[in-house]
Amino acid sequence: MPKARKEQKAEQVDVLTEKLKKAKVAVLTDYRGLKVSQIQDLRGKLRGGDVEYRVVKNTLARRAVEAAGYPALKDELKGPVAIAFGYDDLSIASRLINEWVRATRLKLDIVGGLVEGRVFSSDQVKQLADLPSREVLIAQLLGTLQSPVAQLVGIMQTPLQQLLGVLEAYKTKLSPTNSEPTA
Repeated sequence: MPKARKEQKAEQVDVLTEKLKKAKVAVLTDYRGLKVSQIQDLRGKLRGGDVEYRVVKNTLARRAVEAAGYPALKDELKGPVAIAFGYDDLSIASRLINEWVRATRLKLDIVGGLVEGRVFSSDQVKQLADLPSREVLIAQLLGTLQSPVAQLVGIMQTPLQQLLGVLEAYKTKLSPTNSEPTA
């Protein structure tokens, strides 16, 4: 029977390792003081943003972190830790956690995180929550790129409009309706 337990632990380490490698972001939280129902509520909120929230054993998580190639993250695995794995948007996991904390007024500390293979401190992960979504960033970039083009078109059209104005005035001056009547 102990052999089966070792196999289960090895399997859990393999699952965590794969999740760490696959995830774009992994946010480590200290869930101390939360009830199971509150954690379930948080999981539901995170699931809506394609974020998976798992409570992990630190010894198994340390092995998984080492196997995934992120040994610097081992220092963050102290106390009761749960990991929010985000697979799509970098800021959605920390943003949803912050929204849940504000809405419920419960304490859930962000301990640290892993963002695209780099270890982030808790402050850096919290700053990540303030970033706009990917779509908003793309729209802002396109607006920024479009602005100089619109200015260039305006600058190029101004001399043409001035030339048309001069030609229109000259045409008006030469037209027979403005000339003096001949006798």
